[in-house]
Amino acid sequence: MRGAAACVAAASAALAVAAGAVAATSECRGLQVCVPVAGPWVVATSGGTEFQLDCPKRFIVGGLDAELSSRAVELGFVGGLGSPVNPGITTTGSAVFLGRFVGARGVASFRPHLGCVPASGGGQRAPTAYRAFKPGKPTVRVVRKLMVLPGLTMQPVARSPARQRLVRATHAVAFYSESPPPAALVQSVRVKQVVRRGSVRVSAHTSLANQTTTIVQVDLVCAVGV
Repeated sequence: MRGAAACVAAASAALAVAAGAVAATSECRGLQVCVPVAGPWVVATSGGTEFQLDCPKRFIVGGLDAELSSRAVELGFVGGLGSPVNPGITTTGSAVFLGRFVGARGVASFRPHLGCVPASGGGQRAPTAYRAFKPGKPTVRVVRKLMVLPGLTMQPVARSPARQRLVRATHAVAFYSESPPPAALVQSVRVKQVVRRGSVRVSAHTSLANQTTTIVQVDLVCAVGV
């Protein structure tokens, strides 16, 4: 237990973002050893928003929670198949949150939280009587983050690694702040995404000068060997 506690202390010191985690969230509830990680406020769109949040190295996701700026945000996460439903089987060192704004008007956002526990190697999947293929991981995620600065338009290009095929590309706008971003700030950010021949080009700019760190996370889903 002393070794685990030392790992937690080191991870907490290295992750300043976790220091601002709100006490009202429950991502660490029931976990004896846990490092809380708080993400930024992510804008939820009506078409759906994906955002990946990572644990420190050698930690895996043991608990999840979120704060919502509106009750009209539907939220879930991507989990792996296997038995039992546990850290290391259902979750890995990262979690992809899936948010959707279902309100009739206005803007909304969510702030994801992770409770990270020391990795213990995970478990084994239980076999079944018959199946043609075992559930696997035919896709991988490639995540790129872009800082949005007033007056500047950035246009990075992202693509799937060699011998992989781009399946889907999405992006999410997020703000590092303690409270939900106001509507004027959300609406000031303009993002354009173009997919061409397996490459993704994203341009982003904001019309407002503010003290809040604004990012665009570009999420590529790439097929491996299929």
